[in-house]
Amino acid sequence: MSRKTYKIAVLPGDGTGPEVTVEAIKTLNAAAAKFGFTLDMTTFDWDGNRYLRTGVVLPDNAAETLRQFDAILLGAIGHPDVKPGILEKGILLKLRFELDQYINLRPVKLYPGVETPLKDKTPEHIDYMVVRENTGGLYTGTGGISMKGTANEVAVQSMVYSRFQVERCLRYAFKQVLSRHSKSKPWKGLSEKDIQAGKIGQMTLCGKTNVLTFVYDLWERAMYEIAPEFPQVKTDYCHVDATCMWMVKNPEWFDVIVTGNMFGDIITDLGAITQGGMGIAAGGNINPEGVSMFEPIGGSAPKYTGMGVINPLAAICSGAMMLNELGEGRASDAIEQAVIEITSAKLKSMAAGKMGFSTSQVGDMVAEAI
Repeated sequence: MSRKTYKIAVLPGDGTGPEVTVEAIKTLNAAAAKFGFTLDMTTFDWDGNRYLRTGVVLPDNAAETLRQFDAILLGAIGHPDVKPGILEKGILLKLRFELDQYINLRPVKLYPGVETPLKDKTPEHIDYMVVRENTGGLYTGTGGISMKGTANEVAVQSMVYSRFQVERCLRYAFKQVLSRHSKSKPWKGLSEKDIQAGKIGQMTLCGKTNVLTFVYDLWERAMYEIAPEFPQVKTDYCHVDATCMWMVKNPEWFDVIVTGNMFGDIITDLGAITQGGMGIAAGGNINPEGVSMFEPIGGSAPKYTGMGVINPLAAICSGAMMLNELGEGRASDAIEQAVIEITSAKLKSMAAGKMGFSTSQVGDMVAEAI
């Protein structure tokens, strides 16, 4: 029987991106060997150095090229010699839009042995998912500037959402709740009354209906209209400012949070610091019907480039997310369990230079644990 092969496009990127990507690939190959599949990886040098050499951020056929792959593994984007925004918009946002990666999926999960700045919170309190709409809202660039450079300059950037964009994001979030829980293992935050009513988990819409009365009215109405399709899911609503407060005070109140592009960008960074920082925070840009891209949510950290001290666990966990999306759930779980073994028993800290091990040593330990 032939082994299943997945074609993976690798974009190591800038700064420490290539260093953490190497370790992610190391652990992915270990998982593939154990669970009987193959990863056929092709590397692309679409990064800041290439832009500085050629003046081109991405080739014109980049999206079409990437559609030929099963998934994309990204290291990091951001070069100190390139003006901020050029690479981020030209690579990250461009690929998200052209590949219609309409979901940004962010697990917020505290692993054993990892310190959180939240007093008295443990792994049982911090374990939820943020589903961020990834191709609409303020980030589409709808708007402009008139009378630039004058005292009367006007800048407009509009939050624009279609019903289609909102509904597909909400449905994805509902399905995330179903994938996280079952009748035999419902979400621990449900009341006994909810469980008796057949609920297995909860989806919370994070919005701002009291001020953004048009856009988040659409989101809220759509959520409650779709909810009968998912009777096992309890629905809730929370303003974004209150969401931030409860993410700090009572993170155990959340199961799956769904929100728009801008709010999602903000609250996922807040979530990252509560789970131990950028060194452990993984993410995925998902097109459930197409090709998805997985990346650590931290930046390229250029000041640590080449020092071998950066934490690769976020990149490694991004690789685990990629395998799960490809349908290799057992291999994904094996990587996560290996990471838990390392964080609970071996690493001194998640911070760069304070782990007690080098970047490559951490990758070796995870691969060996797999």
